[in-house]
Amino acid sequence: MYCVILKRNEEKKILNGYPWIFANEVYKIDGKDVRGAVAEVRSFDGKYVGKGFINHQSKILVRILTLGNEEIDRNFFKERVVNAVSYRRQLGYDDNYRAIFGESDLLPGLIVDKYGEYLSAQFLSLGMEMRKDMICDILEEVLSPKGIYERSDVAVRKKEGLEEKKGVLRGDFIPEVAIIENGLKLVVDLENGQKTGYFLDQKENRDNLKHYVFAKTVLDCFCNEGGFSLCAKKYGAKEVTAVDISERAIELVKRNAKLNGLEINTEVADVFEILREYRRERRKFGVVILDPPAFTKSSDTVKEGYKGYKDINVTGLKLVEKGGYLVTCSCSQHLTLNLFLKMIEESVRESGVTAKLVEIRTQGKDHASIIGYDEGLYLKVAVINVL
Repeated sequence: MYCVILKRNEEKKILNGYPWIFANEVYKIDGKDVRGAVAEVRSFDGKYVGKGFINHQSKILVRILTLGNEEIDRNFFKERVVNAVSYRRQLGYDDNYRAIFGESDLLPGLIVDKYGEYLSAQFLSLGMEMRKDMICDILEEVLSPKGIYERSDVAVRKKEGLEEKKGVLRGDFIPEVAIIENGLKLVVDLENGQKTGYFLDQKENRDNLKHYVFAKTVLDCFCNEGGFSLCAKKYGAKEVTAVDISERAIELVKRNAKLNGLEINTEVADVFEILREYRRERRKFGVVILDPPAFTKSSDTVKEGYKGYKDINVTGLKLVEKGGYLVTCSCSQHLTLNLFLKMIEESVRESGVTAKLVEIRTQGKDHASIIGYDEGLYLKVAVINVL
């Protein structure tokens, strides 16, 4: 087994819940083993810290599994999976939810989402990739899915020395599955949909529209498969327009609207361009929803991403009628809550409106982030009332 000796005082954040050890925080490595194996971690003065997956090819040298001195075997992983699923079930999650949230469920590099009777999984660390068959066996034992689909087609795997991949791991099924979310029927594309197929982290925020949309015209920007749009119409919106640059996303919006007997207007368009067009036409909406992709995916692009968020929020605010609401989101971990609030303040000032902050929300309870690991708390949602 490798033994990773940390530089002086580098163990403090690990003992406080942070799950990653970077290569530049390590004093030396003793012992011999293979990449992806479990390594022991000790402080500079030799005190035991914990155990984790080691990968010399990644900047994240060690991903912590436990601060205890326990055996990392099949029983260890099964207990973690059982605990993760039990937490969701106790909160009432059933048909669709994030069953395992990586580091925040003490299973670093493993994401598992439940969609009806199927699972969609991402193996994002070398340690989890090496144990894929065992993990799938455990998932079948604990969740009894009809099938498991892999969506490890994400760039972060390259940083682990792994290739991107996707496809059926267990079972035999067409990767379009039906779910019930907030009482609405939805078709989710596990093969080509966003992330593992759909943005489950916004489920409760979509349902929260019930407080704001009744008898209003609603504009849903970056609508994806239409979760916000469908909830808006369900809760009494007078008219809903869903906009996305993806033709496939808009087709799914139409299918999902038809499944639920709801009428939703759709536009295949670049959101930045269509917002400016609406502005020129002096159109107004009772509620404008902005749920864009992450404009900044690294600390190096925060400044540029911040400008993108502010640009779209300034325009969005100008389209909200007096007394209406802007529901604005950021899914970038690098745009911190403080930066997000600063962006909103500057956007309100530059848009020339007077507004108040109604509420700040984050990802759903099935995406709870472990304290001490800020990267896990990535989604910010603000509701702003234009006076």
